[in-house]
Amino acid sequence: MARSTAEKEPGRIKQMWQVFQMTRRSDPGITWYLILAFIVPIAVSIVLSVVFFADSIIAIILTVVTGVLAGLLLVLVVLGRRAERAAYTQIAGQPGAVGAVLKNGLRRSWIGSEEPVAFSAKTRDAVYRAVGRPGVVLIGEGPRSRTQPMLEKERGAVGRLLPNVPVHLFYVGPDADSVALHKIASRLNRLPRKLTKAEVLQVDKRLTSVAKVKGFKIPGGIDPQRMRAPRPR
Repeated sequence: MARSTAEKEPGRIKQMWQVFQMTRRSDPGITWYLILAFIVPIAVSIVLSVVFFADSIIAIILTVVTGVLAGLLLVLVVLGRRAERAAYTQIAGQPGAVGAVLKNGLRRSWIGSEEPVAFSAKTRDAVYRAVGRPGVVLIGEGPRSRTQPMLEKERGAVGRLLPNVPVHLFYVGPDADSVALHKIASRLNRLPRKLTKAEVLQVDKRLTSVAKVKGFKIPGGIDPQRMRAPRPR
């Protein structure tokens, strides 16, 4: 059993190194973020140990060790978030990028799909949908001048089907006021909650009964979910 664990450890370290290398290519400042994430908890633990436990060597050691462990954990958290952001940056502007976020980047309280609910074969603009406690969120992928009519049409369809459910519109594209890919999840989570968990399931079930657009996939070769740093066990 010990031998098996020892054999797995290099694999995890190598995976973390690959994630770091990938992230550094599009986020050169990641090195300093990780250094600060590791040093700050250790510095805080040293200060606390000197101020509160100056007379106890054991307490000082335990406090510093706790700071080191906290630093390592914070490094993993920072690396994971920056890696996810770097992965989204790589696919920004590609058809299906929003679908990748909805499939892999949302909390469990949200129901999203990688396939659009409306799609223009000519321009490859698309409308995606996410359902959560704030209601229904429609996200246009492409220039706002082209996706706004698509969003309004879809909002009208949702309104006729579910007149009492709030509908929110987001735009992801080249416009200055568009939402960046890596900010979609945080923007969704800031919306006011209006539905219960049971109502979310009912709304999604009702909407998915309508025909969906098929044959539209996320950009190949990149899966933001796999770009995250491994979590400590």
